Amino acid sequence: MRRGLTTGIATVLAGLLTVAAAGCGGDDDGGGKAGGNIELTVDVFGEFGYDQLYKQYEAAHPNVKIKQRKVDTLDNYKPRIQQWIATNSGAGDIVALEEGILPLYMQQKNKFVNLFDHGAKSLQNNFLPWKWQMGLSPDGQHLIGLGTDIGPLGMCYRKDLFKKANLPTERDAVSKLWPTWDAYFQTGQKFTGKVSGSKWLDGPTAIFRTTVLQNSGAGPGYSFFDKSNNLVFDTNPAIKTAFDTALKFEQAKMTSDLSIFTPPWQTALKRDTFATIPCPSWMLGGIEEFSAGFGKGKWDVAAVPGGGGYWGGSHLAVPKQTKHPKEAADLAKFLTNPQGQAAAYKDKNVFPSSPQAAQDPTVSGSKSAYFSEAPVGKIFGDMAAQVKPVYLGPKNEDVRSAVENVLIAVGQGKVKPEEAWAKAVEAAKKAAR
Repeated sequence: MRRGLTTGIATVLAGLLTVAAAGCGGDDDGGGKAGGNIELTVDVFGEFGYDQLYKQYEAAHPNVKIKQRKVDTLDNYKPRIQQWIATNSGAGDIVALEEGILPLYMQQKNKFVNLFDHGAKSLQNNFLPWKWQMGLSPDGQHLIGLGTDIGPLGMCYRKDLFKKANLPTERDAVSKLWPTWDAYFQTGQKFTGKVSGSKWLDGPTAIFRTTVLQNSGAGPGYSFFDKSNNLVFDTNPAIKTAFDTALKFEQAKMTSDLSIFTPPWQTALKRDTFATIPCPSWMLGGIEEFSAGFGKGKWDVAAVPGGGGYWGGSHLAVPKQTKHPKEAADLAKFLTNPQGQAAAYKDKNVFPSSPQAAQDPTVSGSKSAYFSEAPVGKIFGDMAAQVKPVYLGPKNEDVRSAVENVLIAVGQGKVKPEEAWAKAVEAAKKAAR
């Protein structure tokens, strides 16, 4: 959804910017002296919805120029930030840390500015308690990151393809089709028998990630690693259930066997390749971007099977290698304050981690023109209220990627379904080393 800011949000932001400008005179060298110019680089991946916020911040801070470096996907972003932090060189003044990689950098907290040193302690009530806690070191003394979005879940579906299959197309009726993942599978069987040339869902990755977090949140509160960072992939029943769920769709050849955000996945969005995809709120921006005019009005959003859940979300951190820690911290605070989060949501559907922003009528009452006027604020807001956080270990992303490769190999005929779990366990143990 690419709408402009409402007057209410814009007015509040203007007020905040005025206060920030009055309190930010630039006392350090390199922007250092009053009147000096500072360039702040912000490293992100995907869509964060900050373009208009940057312009507003620059307008209120004439000595600050913001440069955003955006990488298309998290998978392409990960090796870059890993190199930047490992070598203490090359990172932006602000970096986005997605929840899957945040635990890794929490172990390297001394490479990041403690945002408590820049007035962030007073901001705790601006964030959901569990989101705030994620950005804190275990001893509670070092705040590495300020929360941006969370990823409450929905199910994105193609109304036009549902119509071809003689399935309901209105979102409330669609939601009733699949209270459980078994019911979603059964609906997919009906679809597959009536629509040729289109698969039921994109591939195993989205459904695996979704069910891992749903099952783990409802169960032990952790997924591949327990809270002592021991690998429990093969002993956590939440993971086996999620794996079996994704595997069932692969075995039935009901997926296009695509991995989200890869070039083939992006291309598929401009065709009738698949009919559904589990979608956290932030994915709506990606679907709109990659399907462009082809998908407008064809997509809609229904409830996700299995009840609530979330997937994804990030924090903004300031690496110690920055030359402008105070200015970078000030910008990070601005981008993540309730008004900034509401504005980012209006631009790119990144659902706020701020309760105040989520309750703002411009968020809670929002609709998406691209997704058939779906009341996305209510849909994702209802899901956000049900979110139960899941602990992720430092090598969570390595394990996840390795296991997803096994699932994709099943669809490609390279791994037999009956051997898939053993292969996944082996891949997980190797990735966790």
